[in-house]
Amino acid sequence: MSIFSTVLTVMRKELRDLSRDRRTLALALLLGPLLYPALMLGMGALGEQRVKTQVGKALEVPVLGAERAPNLLAFLATHGIKAVAAPPDLDAAIRNQDVDVALSISDSYDSDWRQGRPALVEIVMDSTRRDADIPSARLRTALSGYSQQVGSLRLLARGIDASVARPVNIGARDLATPEAKRGVLLSVLLPYLLILTSFIGGAYLIIDATAGERERQSLEPLLATPAQRGAIVSGKIAAACVVGMATLLLTLLAFKFSAQVASGIGRQLNVSFAAMAQMLLVLLPMLFIGTSLLTYLAASAKSMKEAQSHMTWLLLLPMIPTFALMVNPLKSQLWQFAVPFLAQNQLLLKVIRNEYIAPQIWAVYLAASLALAVLLWFAAVHRYRQEKLAISG
Repeated sequence: MSIFSTVLTVMRKELRDLSRDRRTLALALLLGPLLYPALMLGMGALGEQRVKTQVGKALEVPVLGAERAPNLLAFLATHGIKAVAAPPDLDAAIRNQDVDVALSISDSYDSDWRQGRPALVEIVMDSTRRDADIPSARLRTALSGYSQQVGSLRLLARGIDASVARPVNIGARDLATPEAKRGVLLSVLLPYLLILTSFIGGAYLIIDATAGERERQSLEPLLATPAQRGAIVSGKIAAACVVGMATLLLTLLAFKFSAQVASGIGRQLNVSFAAMAQMLLVLLPMLFIGTSLLTYLAASAKSMKEAQSHMTWLLLLPMIPTFALMVNPLKSQLWQFAVPFLAQNQLLLKVIRNEYIAPQIWAVYLAASLALAVLLWFAAVHRYRQEKLAISG
């Protein structure tokens, strides 16, 4: 029997064994495609609802010293900000989250105002509370507008053109593409979810096909056949890659379908078929890397429990570049596309933003990632060649 025939035989055998456990197969194939789009759509809907409720409705702001600035409060009212009486202990109310944001007008506001000096008003908030972001921004914007308006009127009253106080007009020209703007939400979570799906997509099959069979003592008869160990390993990895690829395809299709039925922020999940093809090209090497690494680890484990214990740290690996880029964003450089997980993250961001990917980037990425996959495959084959692998416990 040729090596290719052996690979196909082992692959069919593993897929047939997995298909007998229909519940496990359904979870392996459908959990990610159903859960990930629901997670991102739910987050988008919650974020959109938060903006609508906190921006669209009137904002009640407790004010200390309201009697000192009636004109200011009247101006705020025209911007949907209503002044209310402050609680006895304003600081405690903010710490207890009874109040999101408050305004404190200084005791010297009256005299400073009459003498043309800057009059102090303080925005009281807890900057670590995410739910106070939008109310604080609304209040700050309104106060800034009032300050500019009063400053211009004071200059006009003195016969001075108000534009002299603005020697520079600051504008902005945003070069971000519409796809990049729509991809802001996607750039946070989607790369991690897709990398994780490809990295451990075939985890159950490969763990069961190695550590599970070793524990059930059904691996020894397979290793006792004349088939080459490399062909056996390749067949098991190929079966896991088939399952992982199916999961990955279903996940991408689920994201695309979700965009068709969503509204508002959910439309950001839309990806074209061309973008999906690029994502698959990015994630295929990660699928080989993940299944080869899991094959080696499962072959080194003495039981299913020991093999499954590796999932704890394996799930953390795709998080590293995601959180690192959130804390310290990096400009794209060629060397990054040779680093596992970081390369996939950077490439997926380029696809989401609809940016051009140069041929040299593809060459570096595919060469480095496939080389790592081959290295892990050799390690798994070497582990399978050890005779003690067939011994359980």
